Amino acid sequence: MSLIVKICGLSTRETLGVALEAGADMVGFVFFPPSPRHLGLEAARDLGRLARHRASKVALTVDADDATLGGIVEALQPDILQLHGRESVSRLCDIKRRFSLPVMKAIAVETSADLASLPTYAGVADRILFDARAPEEATRPGGLGAVFDWHVLEKIDLKIPFMVSGGLHAGNVAEAIRATRAGGVDVSSGVERAPGKKDPEMIRAFIKAARASEALMVR
Repeated sequence: MSLIVKICGLSTRETLGVALEAGADMVGFVFFPPSPRHLGLEAARDLGRLARHRASKVALTVDADDATLGGIVEALQPDILQLHGRESVSRLCDIKRRFSLPVMKAIAVETSADLASLPTYAGVADRILFDARAPEEATRPGGLGAVFDWHVLEKIDLKIPFMVSGGLHAGNVAEAIRATRAGGVDVSSGVERAPGKKDPEMIRAFIKAARASEALMVR
């Protein structure tokens, strides 16, 4: 199966266009006000149209209620919901049933102990995203440029696809893929010149580096 490359936190037509043209498989849009990448619903509607049929649209939310999710789904028409908060397994089930969309659950990782909840989430989620655990004082759970120890994932055995995130950039994505054998990589701050400001050349460089690493892995 081909490596999935996701560019997350896109907020302008220009940078979304670059991600699409460079070959991103997934494009992520953040709906969480504390984030510098937060997207309003009208902007989401516009960008969603641009991305339609060109890449999978991912809506990232953090402990969102049904009304918030409903507005996002109506505006963006996402292909998958990324739940990046402390949503329980029962909440995942409820969201999947209510919105009839696949769900990607983010798991915050610092040590192997953080994988204790993985089997129960993997029994419900359609995809798992491993991200670096945010500091206690952080105002958001991801997009902070922090890296976790990828070797923690070396022995996991999942029946569903998984991706890695957290501090990835063009210079380290190959190492992350080699260490984790992940089927996908997700980047946000690693392709920005400032928080929330995506850089077109950094997007292109990341996707190129990920694809080059993928080619080496299949040899």
